[in-house]
Amino acid sequence: MGLLADEPTGNLDHRNADEAFALLQHLVREGGLAALIATHNLDIARRMDRKLTIDEGVVKPG
Repeated sequence: MGLLADEPTGNLDHRNADEAFALLQHLVREGGLAALIATHNLDIARRMDRKLTIDEGVVKPG
């Protein structure tokens, strides 16, 4: 099972963004869910297990 989330914290304040990310993290780590999360939030991105960056159409590791 997988989850695709596009900017899941985009319209949230810092506290609620942290709570939403913690929930997503729980689903992945405890529920065995695979997740692909697209975000511009660098704080959230730093906490991901694996990161890919798209720069001018080129996909790059972390």
